[in-house]
Formats: sequence, C-alpha cells, structure tokens
Amino acid sequence: MTILQEPITDPIVVRNYVGGEWLRSDGEYHDIMDPARQRVIAHAPTSTDDEVNQAIEEAREAFPEWRSTPPVTRARYLHRLRELMEENFEELSRIQTMEHGKTIDESRGETRRGIEQVEVASGIPSLMMGYNLEDIASGIDEYVIRQPLGTFAIIAPFNFPFMVPLWFAPYAVATGNCVIVKPSPRDPISQIKIAELVDEADFPPGVWQVVNGGTDASTTLIDHPDVEGVAFVGSTPVAREVYKRAGAAGKRAIAQGGAKNYVVVMPDANTRATIPALLTSFYGNAGQRCLSGANLLIVGDDSFHDSFMDELSQASARIRVGYGLDESVQMGPMQSPDGKDRVLGYIEQGVDDGARLRLDGRSLDLVGEYPETCFLNPSIFEDVEPDMAVGREEIFGPVMSVLRAGTLQEAIDTIHTNPFGNSACIFTTSGRNAREFQYNTQAGNIGVNIGIAAPMAFFPFGGMKDSFFGTLHGQGPDAVRFFTEGKVVVQRWL
Repeated sequence: MTILQEPITDPIVVRNYVGGEWLRSDGEYHDIMDPARQRVIAHAPTSTDDEVNQAIEEAREAFPEWRSTPPVTRARYLHRLRELMEENFEELSRIQTMEHGKTIDESRGETRRGIEQVEVASGIPSLMMGYNLEDIASGIDEYVIRQPLGTFAIIAPFNFPFMVPLWFAPYAVATGNCVIVKPSPRDPISQIKIAELVDEADFPPGVWQVVNGGTDASTTLIDHPDVEGVAFVGSTPVAREVYKRAGAAGKRAIAQGGAKNYVVVMPDANTRATIPALLTSFYGNAGQRCLSGANLLIVGDDSFHDSFMDELSQASARIRVGYGLDESVQMGPMQSPDGKDRVLGYIEQGVDDGARLRLDGRSLDLVGEYPETCFLNPSIFEDVEPDMAVGREEIFGPVMSVLRAGTLQEAIDTIHTNPFGNSACIFTTSGRNAREFQYNTQAGNIGVNIGIAAPMAFFPFGGMKDSFFGTLHGQGPDAVRFFTEGKVVVQRWL
C-alpha cells in the first residue's frame, strides 16, 4: 500500500476571490472534512449578502472593458490558464481526492476533463462567429452577430468539485461575460485553487470570481437584477426550483438535475468487455455521478442472467475500497456521512420492499485502517421492480439494482417508466439493437458498449425529462450560445 503525498497538511482558511483580491468573509465558518480520514482540511465561510453583492458589483464594473476585449486576446488568458492547470495537474488532482474522497485516478480524469473545457473554450474566435447573407433584398444585407450579456452565476455540485464549473465558466469569460462561481459548501477547495491560477494568469479583476456559501448565496445570485443567468448542476427538486426562479425573473438558465440511469445488457453482449465497464459505471466515484449506472436491466433467459450475475457479483465483491490517495484502491468513500446514511436508508428500504440483497455493501472490507464514517462497499440488489424505491429513485451511491426484461422493446419501455432521462447505455454486438436503442430511448446521453456516456468538451452535456430544465446545455457550442445573444443586423447603404 503506497499513499501519495497529501497536498493539504494543515487546515486552509477558505477566502472569497472578488475583484482580483482574496477577501476573508465575515460570515460563519464550517469545517471541510477529508471523508476518508475524517480530518479537518479547511474552514469555509458562508458569505454574507453584502459580500455576494460586492462580487456582482465588481463583475458589473468589469464587464464593459472585458466585453470589448478582442476574442483572440480573451483566448490568450485561457491559454495561460490551461498551461497553469497542466503545470499543477497532480496537485489539483490530489486536492480533489482529499476533499471529495474519489480515487486519485478518478481525480486525474476529472482534472483532464476540466482542462479540456478550457482548451475548447479558447477556440472562441471561431466558436463565436455569426453568419450572414448578402442581398436578402435588393441592396440589403443581413447578418447575425453574437454578443455577451454581462454577469453569470455558476452554482456547483459536490460530486465533481473541479470539473463541473468548467462546463460553463471558460465559455462565459471567453464570450466576453463575467462569471461568479459558487462552489459546493461541502468541497470548495478545488475552485479556490482554480481561482488562484486565474489570478496567476492575470485575468482582469472582476472577470472570474469565486464566492462561498450555501442556499442564501445561491438565491442572492439568482435574484440579483445584474445577474443575467445561472448555470446549476444538482438534484432535480433544486434544479426545478432554480429554473422556475430564474424564469420568473426573465433570466436564462441551465439546470441539470438528478438521474436514474439504466444500463441494458443484451444476451449477445461481449461479457468479458462488459463487466469491467459495468464496475466503472456503477461504482466509479462511489456511485456519486449523474452518469453512473443505477439500474442494470438484463435481457435474456434465466441461463444467461444467472451466469452473467455470478461473474458480475464476484467481480464487484473484489473491488478494493479505501483511501483514494492509495493508488491500489478502486473505490473511495462517500463524500459525507449524510450521503452514506442516505444510501443505508435505501438499502434497508430495498430489503423491506422485497428485493434480494445479493451483495451487501454494509459489510465493510477496507484497504487500510480508516474511520468507517463515510465508507461503503458495493451492493447489488436482485429481483428489483421498477416501482420499488431502489428501482425508481436516485440513490447516488454504490448500489446496483438488477431488473429483467424479455426483449429489447420491453427494456426500453421499462426505462421510459422512470421520470429521469439523463443517460442510458446498452451492451450488444448487434448493430440493429444499438440503433433501435439510440433511436427510441428517451435519454440525453446514450452509450453503446460504453458504461459512462460522458460527452467530450466539444459536445453538449445532454439531459431529458426530469434530468434537465432548459433549452441549451453546458459545454461546447451550446454553452457559447447560452452565454451570448444573437443580434440580427439588416443594413442597406444608399
């Protein structure tokens, strides 16, 4: 067992980054815990309304000059930010593991995905181009130009503290807007480290800011008349409220909600390749991922089901659980004790509802000696029905619920009984099955022989039904459109 060096040795006092300065909040502070070792690694504030309003005012003042900065110049700031992220890649990754609990390999993947967002956004001189047509009538030309709007807020979730705000922030500033990031109060350190690199890259004061806090800070950002829109990622009930609140104020919003993702395994699937992909899908990030597999839907007879589940259960039981900075570990802890308690509640509910607990993750088997506070091992339920709590609701933990279907169409119909539509995946060697699945399944991200259908930075991050509220998504061209307004110009010169 080799534990990588920890980048946080003494507790950090988290500050706000406002107007190009590091400001200590006058609000109340709470402890940020390393979920694996249960040690305090930071003290984070709940910013006051005045402090949030100060950040909005700084952004309002910075906007006119930043908006008029040539796109190619704005892109150079992002180039520099990307270089700094690369230089600090390992530290940024290890910080994610310490504040969230995920394994170091998962954190490195998150860092890479975040850097890719900055890379794509730095192509803004091309991405922001409009379009035109001459002689729409005699001597009259018409064209569309894309212009920034002002200040945007980003309200981030806890499960990907580094990456998710980067679905939005680089595109916001690249297009000429100013942005205020409010990290999750559970794990804000990653965004503070990004802000340190923003400061080192010498972004103009007020263009990219970070304020800490909870619900009150979010509400202030959404309601303020000088904030043009909000990008939110979190649970569906909160996403729905954010979308409603922003819409009532006439603001644009991206509100990414929860998920209950189905993974369909056909009897013709390549079992050897499928099972490792399923382990990553269901247990990666300890199941705390909006693209995680939640319900495994096996199509086929009893013989295929039984042999497949025997192999899958044995592989799941072998997953090494422990401290994420141990490179031999394959799954870290839940991020918080509350998260673990929620998962425990669902396991108890599943048993009460009649599902069969084939693999009980409550029986801990850890690599190393650590407090059990946030740890769980993988769990597998069989004989699950779609209307059971474990088959219907988002658990957000390392629990696999196994369902049965006789045909592919029956499997698709089962998927459609669930209100969520974030992701759905199929494992098959049949092109016909794959096309039927991608064509008919109502989900925003479809995987074919892929367990985590995570779009690259130059594609939008999809979502349908109760998993998404809005019209434009994060990442790529959708994000560019979200953070700009298309202005139509019709002109004639006499």
